[in-house]
Amino acid sequence: MTRVVQFTGPRRVAVAEAESPPLLPGHLRIRTRYSGISAGTELTAYRGSNPYLTRTWDPDDRLFREGAAGVDYPVTGWGYSEVGEVTEVAPDVPAGPGVPAPGDLVWGVWGHRDEGVLPAERMTGHVLPAGLDPLAGVFARVGAIAHNAVLAADLHLGETVAVFGQGVIGLLATRLAGLSGADAIAVDPLDVRLSTALTHGARHALNARTDEVAERVRELTGGLGADVAIELSGAYPALHEALRSVAVGGRVVASGFYQGDGVGLRLGDEFHHNRVQLVCSQIGGVPPQLAGRWTVERLQRTFLGLVADGRVDVLSLVSHVVPVARAAEAYTLLDERPAEALQVVLEF
Repeated sequence: MTRVVQFTGPRRVAVAEAESPPLLPGHLRIRTRYSGISAGTELTAYRGSNPYLTRTWDPDDRLFREGAAGVDYPVTGWGYSEVGEVTEVAPDVPAGPGVPAPGDLVWGVWGHRDEGVLPAERMTGHVLPAGLDPLAGVFARVGAIAHNAVLAADLHLGETVAVFGQGVIGLLATRLAGLSGADAIAVDPLDVRLSTALTHGARHALNARTDEVAERVRELTGGLGADVAIELSGAYPALHEALRSVAVGGRVVASGFYQGDGVGLRLGDEFHHNRVQLVCSQIGGVPPQLAGRWTVERLQRTFLGLVADGRVDVLSLVSHVVPVARAAEAYTLLDERPAEALQVVLEF
């Protein structure tokens, strides 16, 4: 038997037992060591606001359909930031460069559960870099999300980018924007996160509750406005302020997971009058203009390489490591006391 985390209803978490899955041909068995909780997408399932809980996604037409839920409670094994040890390899899996072997530590996506059985092909190249703390591996996916947003921003040396939302992904985007040659302005309603942003490469920090953000961004840029804004909070008022903050003809990358109707977003204002370009960044794919060279797999590997080289610090962003038996406490913390938490990790 193995343990798996379930959402049994809105804001209800259980750790259930399940049968250990059989080892299939061409697969690996991985014993989970750490699994990171997403404070964005994952909390929408925890809170009950995720669109899959009320509508059905049509993958052929790529439209949501009304009338039936695509996902029902209990939602089992959500999670996409796992690290574990390979314990078993199917006999038909050939050894080769990058193919994990028993005892290797690997990163990937198999959800909040004791173990995963995954195709060896999918895990090829997923062995953690030598010397990297296993806890750092939970950042492969969230780091890729931040990297994807920075690529979509199309930053250039000497430009200014305002990064809205300084949770884990926003902090990583702030750091990556600086590595790309841009000056980053961090925006968040929590002073504790703004202080962290300044240690992760932000040149300036603005409080979304107490500062007139768009006006301050223009002051900091000599009246021009930011060349680009990246919005990662998933809040419509923040997206609106990002649109207000960029220069005429500037770009806003919407990388948050927005829920419900767009209250607070007024597209007839600065978006219309300043001819702002609004683009979406989502980890299901890379920016279309880069699709010939970049993949989601490359995003993840590149990000972990930056961590292994010491160019991006992720371990300082881990605020809590929680035994999986206390998973409900971890979600309550992220939901009710976000100022106290950054990256929360379940330990198995």
